[in-house]
Amino acid sequence: MNEKVPMLEWGFNKLQDELKNLKSVDRPNVVAAIEEARAHGDLSENAEYHAAKEQQGHIEDRIRELEAMLSRADVIDPKALAGDRIVFGATVTLIDENDEQVKYQLVGEEEGDVKAGRISYKSPIARALIGRRVEDEVTVVTPGGERYYDVEKVEFL
Repeated sequence: MNEKVPMLEWGFNKLQDELKNLKSVDRPNVVAAIEEARAHGDLSENAEYHAAKEQQGHIEDRIRELEAMLSRADVIDPKALAGDRIVFGATVTLIDENDEQVKYQLVGEEEGDVKAGRISYKSPIARALIGRRVEDEVTVVTPGGERYYDVEKVEFL
């Protein structure tokens, strides 16, 4: 499982910030909560203690997950890319079957936010788009059925 994890620089920085916050704020806070709950006595019936221990487990799991992702990060600058094919980091303007224009940037898994126009490169639509060019017709199989798009523009912003 040592494959590179593609992401944009802002996504890499966001994950670093989350990791820093988990280590410097959340982890000490949960340790303090565990100590406080311990002071209340009998741990077998202490809901605060068990909740804090569970939260500690979630924090430690996320720290490990972030450290693994960051250590395998392949930070990609879309401005350094060029060409006419859709690749990771590209911003793509599409025309859907209702002649509506939609615009997406293909980003890493942790960076996806459909409302902001950023879709994970592993999403069905991104997988269907990768390798395509302007004027290509693309069929995307989604849980809701097939969707059709025409590629109008490929940019590296």
